[in-house]
Amino acid sequence: MTSFQSTLEDEVGIAEELAESQQAISIAEFFEKNKHMLGFDSGARGLVTAVKEAVDNALDAAEESGILPDIYVEIEEAGDYYRLIVEDNGPGLTKETLPKVFGKLLYGSRFHAREQSRGQQGIGISAAVLYSQLTSGKPAKITSRTQGASEAEYFELIVDTDSNEPEISVEETTSWDRPHGTRIELEMEGNMRARQQLHDYIKHTAVVNPHARLELHEPQEHFKFERATDQLPDETEEIRPHPHGVELGTVMKMLSVTDSQTVSGFLQEEFTRVGKKSAESVIDEFRDRHDGREMRWRPPKAHEDLDIRTAVSDATVNKGADATAAFADAIADAVDDHDRIAHHELLEIVDSAAETVQSERGTTFGDTVRENAVETVWLEIIDAAGPDETESDDDAAGDSRLVADLYELADGATSTRKDDEVIHAFAERLAAKFEDEHEDGENVRHRLTHKRLREHVDRAAALTEEYDDVTFGETARENITEAVWDVMATVPDDPPLVRELNSDRDATSNLVDGMRATDIMAPPTRCLAPISEDLITAGLEKEFDADFYASATRDAEVHGGDPFIVEAGIAYGGELPAEGSADVMRFANRVPLVYQRGACATTDVVKSIGWRNYGLDQPGGSGLPNGPAVIMVHVASTNVPFTSESKDAVANVPEMEDEIELAIREAARELKSYLNKRRSMQQRRKKQNVLGKILPKMAEKVAEVTGREEPDIDDAIARIMNNVLVERSVEANGNGQNVSLTVENNSSTNESLEITEIVTAEPTNLSDGATVVEMDGEWFIKWEADVSSDEDVALEYVVPDDASFDLDVKGVETEKLTVKQ
Repeated sequence: MTSFQSTLEDEVGIAEELAESQQAISIAEFFEKNKHMLGFDSGARGLVTAVKEAVDNALDAAEESGILPDIYVEIEEAGDYYRLIVEDNGPGLTKETLPKVFGKLLYGSRFHAREQSRGQQGIGISAAVLYSQLTSGKPAKITSRTQGASEAEYFELIVDTDSNEPEISVEETTSWDRPHGTRIELEMEGNMRARQQLHDYIKHTAVVNPHARLELHEPQEHFKFERATDQLPDETEEIRPHPHGVELGTVMKMLSVTDSQTVSGFLQEEFTRVGKKSAESVIDEFRDRHDGREMRWRPPKAHEDLDIRTAVSDATVNKGADATAAFADAIADAVDDHDRIAHHELLEIVDSAAETVQSERGTTFGDTVRENAVETVWLEIIDAAGPDETESDDDAAGDSRLVADLYELADGATSTRKDDEVIHAFAERLAAKFEDEHEDGENVRHRLTHKRLREHVDRAAALTEEYDDVTFGETARENITEAVWDVMATVPDDPPLVRELNSDRDATSNLVDGMRATDIMAPPTRCLAPISEDLITAGLEKEFDADFYASATRDAEVHGGDPFIVEAGIAYGGELPAEGSADVMRFANRVPLVYQRGACATTDVVKSIGWRNYGLDQPGGSGLPNGPAVIMVHVASTNVPFTSESKDAVANVPEMEDEIELAIREAARELKSYLNKRRSMQQRRKKQNVLGKILPKMAEKVAEVTGREEPDIDDAIARIMNNVLVERSVEANGNGQNVSLTVENNSSTNESLEITEIVTAEPTNLSDGATVVEMDGEWFIKWEADVSSDEDVALEYVVPDDASFDLDVKGVETEKLTVKQ
């Protein structure tokens, strides 16, 4: 005992003294001293985080009210501080709720709502207010006007960290030119060293929110991002948790508050995607774990039915010979129809036989008679006397039916290298475990959980190894256990009531395991608002000048009872920087993640993909790929698993990592096809250029030798290259010109072309399928022509003599097209 410990017993009231020093603190006071946990760990990052929280709130508010977001962000120098102003056109906040939204941490939390939203904890914007008052000592200035209100509400407030309540210094009404919306003004310590991260956040927000208009004014630059669509994200609905992934503690809490009395009702009422059929499947899985399964033994063969008939007849007294015989026959025939039979199935057979004979003959077979019949037949089924020894001289002759049955199962589940005698010895020892339980009267039904069955198998295997000097490995034990488990039957017992489960942790654990083991439809996606493939492409096209765009949206999956959807997009080529690594954009619920890139699951997955397989350079075969590319990943979930309260990185959750990889690969396959096609077109162009140099010289020589005119080189190149040839011919008709466009398809595939002829005079006598639009003195004649391989079509019209022409062909790559005008 140390000297300190030795004095403790002499101290009076030391526990009480220590207890007096313990005290609770408010959440605001905690984050006052741990602001780095919320992303406010430096002046540069603090400014970016404040912008992020304000803009995220503005987007959520506008979308929830069905308003296309229009958000203005301004940052200006204010002496030793920076002033941040964020305005939105959202629905505004009422006088009662505004102070709490901005001055109370965890107020307005969507933590329990299983519905996608940018905010989850109700910390972000109030944390920005807290950071502002800590660094500048000045209150937040907030103006808000609800739709239809004649004036706006104006507050100046700070967060009282002792009570986590807003402390209001100014409260008044004011005029404001916006019809509705909210404006917040914060002064804080900061700097613009994170200017690039700020710009990235605004730009990336515009990419994944193409329905929003964003404007940023900062001391040096001004950006404006117009909306690319008027389509708001789909409205989301809150859903119940999904059975896959919910934790034991969560289910125990749900059991304690549910109004359901039965497990089936609890499953259907409290979880999504669980109907009556799914609930029964879960309950069956629960029974297997809670009650175990009953062993189904092979009954006596047909020629042995006489034993069952005799046994039932001997056990049935005072029922008359005819009724007793009918009762015994019905049981024997039903048993014979079963390949295997469990004790509870035998109970059903005996009850059915008794009811049938009673209805036909009027003889009543009471509970005692039925119990005697069940016990008698069950003993016949598992009787120690085995098959007729005269029928076979193999190892199973003379064994009990249990040994013979288990020998068959073990022999089929183990390697052929195992000796028959070894399998037979093992089967005898395993059968002995069933016989012991029957003799003890504790388990006459041979009902076992999977764990208990494995214990019996391990015990029999260990004894076999000990006495027969053989090895019974883990694989053999597993295979035998599963072989026996597969022939066992789920018991029909009613599950415990909810109130009984609520007080039984082990039983609830079995229920959770049963939920996870049951195949249940994926959760509904109405609680999520993914961007969609079309809008991902639109967002990328709006902000990045590239040659190629691809996107992919995965089906919903579930983690921890919460559904999620992963989307990916890729932009390649064009004006994207060719040097250095590809740009990786990470998003969660439409919010850009600009910090902690190296700690994010998205980055880890991007690095793990072999990008060389998709046509991108990847030094060393791992890490971020090089080249003019942008890779974006969006995770939409009712509960994104962030690595910290600052919500800068997605945690390494295996289910999400798998979906992120699949989404990226889906988009990357399109990139691979594009790059392969581009390389093919480059090779085709080179070949065509070579032909373009060689053929004119050959044509000249041929004409010189033969004395004929030089052949048409364009026609020859089109046929050699298997191109689509579009050729215009013009013939005077006395009143104007007959114009014919011949489309000749020399390729091996059918082609669909959009052909537009632009003429300076009004055309007439148009061939079928043509449409004409006049614009600024020019006529646009358009055909959509489908031309089969090795076929040609003619498109005709008539124009005056003085008309000029200009031809435009779309639908075929330039390298596969030859146009003669």
